[in-house]
Parts: sequence; structure tokens; C-alpha cells
Amino acid sequence: MAYKHGFIPYALAALLIGLVGGFSTVLGPAFVQDIGIAYNNTTWTALAQAMSTAACAPILGKVGDVIGRKKTLLLGVAVFTLGNVLSALANALVFMMAARFIVGVGAAAMGPVILAYIATEFPQDKIAKGFSLYMLLSSASVIIGPTIGGLIVSAYGWRTMLWVCVAICSAVFAGCILTSRNQTSVTKPLQGFDFAGAVLILIFFSLLLCVPSFGQNFGWTSVPFLVCTFLAIFSLVCLVLVERKSDFPVLSGSFIGRRAFILSVLALFLTQGLMQANMTNTIVFVNYTHPNNTAVSGYAISVMYVGMSLGAIVLGPLADKFEPKRILGGSFLLTGIGCGILLLFTQSTSVFLLMASLGVLGFGLGGNATIFMKVVLSGLTPREAGAGTGTYGLFRDLAAPFGVAVFVPLFTNQITAGIAAGATESAAAVAAVHFLAVAEILCVALGIVAVSFLPKRKTAAGNADSSL
Repeated sequence: MAYKHGFIPYALAALLIGLVGGFSTVLGPAFVQDIGIAYNNTTWTALAQAMSTAACAPILGKVGDVIGRKKTLLLGVAVFTLGNVLSALANALVFMMAARFIVGVGAAAMGPVILAYIATEFPQDKIAKGFSLYMLLSSASVIIGPTIGGLIVSAYGWRTMLWVCVAICSAVFAGCILTSRNQTSVTKPLQGFDFAGAVLILIFFSLLLCVPSFGQNFGWTSVPFLVCTFLAIFSLVCLVLVERKSDFPVLSGSFIGRRAFILSVLALFLTQGLMQANMTNTIVFVNYTHPNNTAVSGYAISVMYVGMSLGAIVLGPLADKFEPKRILGGSFLLTGIGCGILLLFTQSTSVFLLMASLGVLGFGLGGNATIFMKVVLSGLTPREAGAGTGTYGLFRDLAAPFGVAVFVPLFTNQITAGIAAGATESAAAVAAVHFLAVAEILCVALGIVAVSFLPKRKTAAGNADSSL
């Protein structure tokens, strides 16, 4: 039972990331409107946070292995708080981008140590349940965040909403200090830390996230896009060379090269990116087909997060009792059904059908995300837990921008083409969402194929596939 008590500060941090993240979903549009700049500038504030959250995860996970989980967790909460303070004071786009980048750094410090605690401190037959609890805390807190955050912004403004976030951060920081146990994770000297690799990881993955955004905003043949792409490739080459020579690389080739990691990440990219993409596409679809009732998309998105929470707590723990591949097959099938419901959409689609599509999709995705953590992170030693969970978190966090970069333009471009061909806006939106459904179902099918090649878990007799 000691592992449950020790998890309390990490659970508080997981709740913090989800709750404040949910509040912040309404920040971008309110901020750009307040300072009088174009709406598409919300892309850059979101990108700044996504860059640091993803790129810094393996770096700060490795730092957690060096200085210990407790210190890294408290440092992450403190930096997260500072980023929200600076966000509340921002009066220009560049200032806000820097502030959101700092928020992402704080989240990147907390995420890996939370997962590392579960992977190393929970009993092996309780790990999936631990990851399910993590997913529940993260997803459930996002459900109420946008609603409450939107109400605060409407009544008092976005700065007040951010000061509420700061108050929540401060309360969680105090709670983490009061509930933290003595340091139990292994610590090592900072000497020999892979600083060059850390810098190149930050540069490469930040540029990688910029590539699709630059392509969509400046054009796929524009100078900014081409320069960004070239620099990303160059930094990747440098990163590979540096990590090969490092004695203690941040990105461990032996960890990344495992079959369980490669296939899980491939399946994540094919499916988990559907969440962010379908939320955006649902809003666009509703704007074209229900122009006088755009609130319905908000209801549907809330149901999606409810579905993710239920999927995490219903499907996730089953991976402790049964072969994870079997459970993943079922959760992927649900994901495909959620995408398939899109084929039933018409110009008069009801809110209940929208909710059904995103709800079933979310249920499947919640199960997927939880079980993949079990498959990839089980068996990590305390000395490598932070770096391993950070590396996995990096690729997991890249899945959503990837999905947005692929499926959002696919959907909107189909609408544009349909209107150009003479269709009405609503008819073009329906045709586009049907085309999107077929593309997503194909991706889910490929994800199921990838899952089928995952190695089996250890058996009761101790036999196991060594690649796991």
C-alpha cells in the first residue's frame, strides 16, 4: 500500500496538468482578440507550448534520473506556475509565446516522473491500473476545464482565468511538498550528462513540430517551410552522430530500437492523432452545417473526453489480466467504429450523432493510450525510468500535431474543392467528412496490423519475448 501513498504528489501533478491545460484551451482566441491581432496567431501560442512539452520531455526525464523524481517534480510544478504567471502578464504575442514555452517546460518535467513512478513503484500486476488512473486524472480534469475557463473568461477576462490557474498551481505545489515521501529513486552525478544531445533534441523536435505548421501557414513551397525542413534534417543528422558517441545518451538507441516501442509509436501516430484532428474538424463541420448552433460541437468534444476517461478506467486495467494485444485489438476496433460513424453524417446531423462519433472514438483512444504505456514502459529500471518515460512521452506528444497536420488539411481542402466544384458549403462539408472517415478507417486498420506484431507479455511461467 506504500506505493499508493507515495503516488499522491504525482497524482496531484497529473491533475494539475489536465485541469490547467483544460482552462488554457480558451486562452488563445481570447488573447489574440484582446490585443487585436489575427485569429490564426493562436497557432503560434499553442505551438510554443507543444514544442517545449514534447522536446523537453526526454531531457527532463533524464534529469529526473540524475537528481531524483521528487526534486524534478517540484521543479516542474514551480516552472509550470511561473509560466502561467508570465502568461497572465503578457501584452504581446512574443511575450505570450515565451510564457507558454515555459509552461510546456514545466509540464515536460512533471510528465516523465509521474509515469516513471508508476512504471517502477507500482507492482507489476497493477501497472496498467496505475496508468489508467493517470489517464483518468488527465482526461477527466480536461472535461471541466474548458467550460469553467470559458465562463471565467466571459465574465472576468482571460487574465483573471490565468490568475485562477496560478492559484491552483500554488495549491498543488504546497500539496506536493506536504505529501512527498523521502527520495526513493536512484540519483547519479550530473557529470557526463549528455548536454550536446539535450540541446540537439530540443532543436530538432522543435523544428519538426514547426514543419507542418509552417507548411500550412506559409505554403509547402515557401522559403520559411523549406528552411525549417532543411534545418530539421541537418539537426537530426547531428543528433544521431552525437548520440552514437555519447556514453549516456538522452535518447537511448536500445530503448527506441525495441519492437514494442517502434510498433507502439507507429500505431499511436496512426490513431491517437485522430483526437485533436477530429475535434478541430468537428468544429469546422458544425460551422458549415449548423451555423446558428455552433455550441453543439462543444458538447460533442466534452463527450469525447468523457469517453477517453471511461476507456482508460474500463479497458486499461484489463491489460493487467489479459494479453495486452487482445485488449488493444478491441480498443482499436472501437476507434474505427467512432470514425465509421462519420459516414452517417448528413447536412442535418444531430448533436447525438456527433456525440456518438466522438464518444466512441474517445473510449477507444483512452484504452489505447493506457495500454500502450503498459506495453512500452513495463520493466524499466529506476536508473532508466525517467529517460525512458520521457522518450515515450516525446513521441506520444508528437502524435497529436501529426494528426492535425494530416487530417485537418485533408478535411478542409476537400471542402474547398467541393465548393469550387459547385456544391453548397454544407454539402461539401458532408462529402469531405465522408472522405475523411474512409481515410481514418484505413489508418486504424494499419494500426491494428501494427498491434498484431507486438511481442507477447511475460507468462506466469516466466517465458517472455525478449524484444519486449
